[in-house]
Amino acid sequence: MTWQQSFIKYAKEQAPAEACGLLAIIKGKETFWPCKNLAEGKFEFFIMDPDDWAECEDTGEVIGVIHSHPVGAATPSDTDKAACEHLGFPYYIYSIELDHWESFEPSGWKAPSLIGRKFIWGKYDCWSIISDWYLETKNIKLKEWKRPKRIKDFTQNPLFEKGLPITGFKKQESNKNIEVGDVLLFKTVAGTLNHVALYIGDNMILNHNIKALSCRELFDLRYQQALRGVYRYAA
Repeated sequence: MTWQQSFIKYAKEQAPAEACGLLAIIKGKETFWPCKNLAEGKFEFFIMDPDDWAECEDTGEVIGVIHSHPVGAATPSDTDKAACEHLGFPYYIYSIELDHWESFEPSGWKAPSLIGRKFIWGKYDCWSIISDWYLETKNIKLKEWKRPKRIKDFTQNPLFEKGLPITGFKKQESNKNIEVGDVLLFKTVAGTLNHVALYIGDNMILNHNIKALSCRELFDLRYQQALRGVYRYAA
């Protein structure tokens, strides 16, 4: 059985959820390595279990990422293209409905806008939209800092209070007199300081919440009450 045949069998078993896994060289043979889909909306997209990925890396050499589209064509979405660039591996997509494969490789693709991005941890998330805004509007490339592979680990142990100073942001003594380009640190329902947004003026923020598209939002009373720190770029 080829790796394509193995994946098709697995994808049909997982339907209507999206199936995902890795293409790896194991014992000299191209092999499909199944991975759990951790996404809550797994009927629309996938989040690959990092533990399954790590186990595959311990067993062989990863050479590609595979996932299914249970309904519709195997045409890559912007989310697929972004994830491909982020992970740096060829992508293989199988359409169950049309029994058709599509494949593509990292090519330098970038999202056409800061608005309307789907959430991808480590690529398109609340911190990424801030770093991309600084690069696009200020031509400032913020220093990268290491974050956990799993969003669950970060939510339980957020690192923004350490990461923001590393990237050149200084915490202001007061949460008043907020300026364009300031990073706002919020306390979420999880009880930790695990979310940031960017102030863009006129009482508006550039924001990317998990399970939502990136957008402009009103810096309303809800956000004001959750605010726990204002950080200004000073590098």
